[in-house]
Amino acid sequence: MPRQETFFEESKSGLRIEVLKSYDQGYAREAFRNMAAEAQQTLWNVLKPEEMYDPANLPLLNDPNDVTGEAEAFLWDELLEQAREDGNLLSFFIVNEIAGSRTESLYVSADWPSAENFAKEKLAAIP
Repeated sequence: MPRQETFFEESKSGLRIEVLKSYDQGYAREAFRNMAAEAQQTLWNVLKPEEMYDPANLPLLNDPNDVTGEAEAFLWDELLEQAREDGNLLSFFIVNEIAGSRTESLYVSADWPSAENFAKEKLAAIP
C-alpha cells in the first residue's frame, strides 16, 4: 500500500494547517465523521451528486428531519466512489488543524484541489 504523504503545510498564529494524502479508509472515515456541517456542504458541492443522479431522488444534506443519517451515508458512499484511484485503491486528501499536540481533522475529499482550497480558506480565517 502506498504511504501517506503531506501535500500542503502552512502555519499562522500558532496553528498549522496540513493536507495529507492517505490511503487509509478508516482514517478518512474518522475525518469524515469529524466534519462540521459547512465542511460536509463543501464536500457535497465538490462531489456534485446532482450531476450524476436525479436531484429529486437525492437526500437533503443537513436536513433536520433526516434522523436516520441517510444524507450523510449517501455523501460517504459518494466520497468512496470518487476516491477510487486505481482499481480498488482509494485515496483521500485530509485537512488537519494542529495546535500544539492537538490535531483535529476538518475535511476529507477525494481530490487535491478542494482540499487545498479548504485548507487555504481555513488559514485565511485565522486572525
